[in-house]
Amino acid sequence: MQPTRPDYDGAWIGAVVPLLLAGEAAPWLPAAATEADGVVLLVIDGLGQHAMDEHGDRLPELSAMEGTTLTTVAPSTTAAALTSITTGLPPAGHGIVGYRMRVGGEILNVLGWQTSGPHRGPDPATVQPVQPFRGHDVAVVTRSEFRSSGFTGAHLRDAAFVGWKLPSTLVEHVRRLATGDRTLTYAYYDGVDKVAHEFGPASRFFTEELRAADRLVGQLRDVLPREIALVVTSDHGQLDVGPDDVVVLDDLDGAVAAYSGESRFRSLHARTGASGDLLDAATDTLEDRAWVFSRDRLFDEGWLGQGASATVRGRMGDVVLAAHEGVAFADPGETKENTLLGRHGSITPTEMLVPLLVATGRA
Repeated sequence: MQPTRPDYDGAWIGAVVPLLLAGEAAPWLPAAATEADGVVLLVIDGLGQHAMDEHGDRLPELSAMEGTTLTTVAPSTTAAALTSITTGLPPAGHGIVGYRMRVGGEILNVLGWQTSGPHRGPDPATVQPVQPFRGHDVAVVTRSEFRSSGFTGAHLRDAAFVGWKLPSTLVEHVRRLATGDRTLTYAYYDGVDKVAHEFGPASRFFTEELRAADRLVGQLRDVLPREIALVVTSDHGQLDVGPDDVVVLDDLDGAVAAYSGESRFRSLHARTGASGDLLDAATDTLEDRAWVFSRDRLFDEGWLGQGASATVRGRMGDVVLAAHEGVAFADPGETKENTLLGRHGSITPTEMLVPLLVATGRA
């Protein structure tokens, strides 16, 4: 299998918001998205192109939309990808380089905005200083419990926050906001991702959740007027990797000072003076299951984009394991990960390719 490179200069998730805000066309962006009087961008967390291809006949609303395929970012994980969607920059530019990353000598859980040490999480605007939505007046419709989170402060800072608790209220909030004066309304739905993690993307639960997400799309089109376009995309795909597929990295423990990243894009922070030995050992023992990168190679080859500062580079481990087989790499400090049945984060096509779908309202 060959890794899928993020198309940072072309059809990738970070190009969508800048084009919509500017009303500019791109060869891969359906014209309805830029010709409409306003746009609703719905991000369905965890909806990969692979799921669309496999289940499209069960998804009449999504399948009826005009669209194409985009690449997400490396790593293909929510924290990095959502920040790229809202800032228009790759992880090297905005600095959120994974689900967990080293900041100020501690490991920061980005979604929970908690560190591994005794200190409070850092200032989100310091960790991710780029203004989301390029400073435009954008309303954000997302889960109510995210209102005060550090990650919201990092990737949705200063947007007009509108919380939803049930999908029905998401629809009504979007209807009300999209018919106002704003050019862009951003909405986020996380059900597909949650069900995939808990039950696995090969389960009947996942299929039924895809149907629910498809109905949500139809409900949104039903309440949006024809001059408003609905654009649907995602942050990553999912694949089945359960607890039996977890690889414990006992052979590397002697050279590892800390773990970060995620189970399919595991970041290993070497003990002082051990980075070379760690890279050699990881390559010797794991290259049959993962693409093994040194930190310098990962950034120098542009997997996270170009122009990373020394601070941003330091958030990634000395060695990174990007799984190409159906395995997950354990982190002793993040044992909850080991119970998941669906995972993502690596640079395989299933994880990296996501849909971009466009249709106008029909109210």
